[in-house]
Amino acid sequence: MERNVGGADRAIRIVVGLGLLSLLFLLPGGMRWLGLIGLVPLLTAALGFCPLYLPFGIRTCGK
Repeated sequence: MERNVGGADRAIRIVVGLGLLSLLFLLPGGMRWLGLIGLVPLLTAALGFCPLYLPFGIRTCGK
């Protein structure tokens, strides 16, 4: 698994992931579980790898 997520991309993913996770506390009832979607950008930022980038050949990090 080769890294394909760069520094700026990682920072954006962390901010977006934390923002989505905050929905767990802000949304009422059953809608709050939508905040768990925030785990996806946080996981891809932590691993430095995004599987959706592979088919398009996108790399936001240096070689």
